[in-house]
Amino acid sequence: MEKIMSIACVLAAVDGSPESLRAVDWAVDDAFRRGARLRLVHASVWEQFEQETVDDIELAPERKAIEDILDSAAERASARRPGVAVDTELLAEDVLSALLGLQRYSPLLVLGIRGHGGFPGLLLGSVSLRVAARAAYPVVVVRGEREPAEVGRGRVVLGVGSHDVSAAAEFAVEEAAGRHADLELVHAWRPEIDMSGVSVVMDAGAAADRAQNLLGAVPLPETGVSGLRVRRNAVQGRSASSLLRAAAGADLLVLGARRRHEHPGLQLGSVSHAMLHHAPCPVAIVPAR
Repeated sequence: MEKIMSIACVLAAVDGSPESLRAVDWAVDDAFRRGARLRLVHASVWEQFEQETVDDIELAPERKAIEDILDSAAERASARRPGVAVDTELLAEDVLSALLGLQRYSPLLVLGIRGHGGFPGLLLGSVSLRVAARAAYPVVVVRGEREPAEVGRGRVVLGVGSHDVSAAAEFAVEEAAGRHADLELVHAWRPEIDMSGVSVVMDAGAAADRAQNLLGAVPLPETGVSGLRVRRNAVQGRSASSLLRAAAGADLLVLGARRRHEHPGLQLGSVSHAMLHHAPCPVAIVPAR
């Protein structure tokens, strides 16, 4: 039996904004399902660069504000899921370096779509987008409904492209199993494709068969959870619009991020960018191995 990936710790970036508190709610629910601990993190450049030159009395208000943010978020998480172990950490770095440096926890990192305070400019297209594009671990950006529901809708969607999605598939299976939800694999196809700059026209039936074969070849690990239903949906149309339709009413949309050799680290394609900006539900970006 193939072993599914292990998330040792669920992390949530908090700054006191409503969006970051939604991320806390999502993260503690996920930690509960996984039987994992939750760690709430906050980054402060002030703490890194000024603690050696500024008197402790001057730093006191800043530190107290950070402590209040972390303590309030921890109380919120514990009230929502009393059985989850919750701890907090102040990261004395700039926000991007701090979040990208969390790999030591083998984590799942949960972000809101925007924020303030310790995460200045945490707008989609800024910090959260750069973290999702470069992190060496799964990242969830909490989009969609204003408040995460403790009881989900019963469906996790995995976007399947032509690149390797095995790591994303493992993550999607974990999420679906933990939620007792259905797993839907979605691949969009069009009769006309392009190969090495040469337009090649395929019969629609042949293109649909190719799409179904691609979906059937996605490796799905065993979970030990009985009754996990898997649906494979080959949809004619553009990838972004097809995934947006599939994500409507879903608990989570899972996408794989592939490594591009011409750039350092991971990079996001146009479809992932579109989902992070417009998806009607939380989006998970899972790096390829």
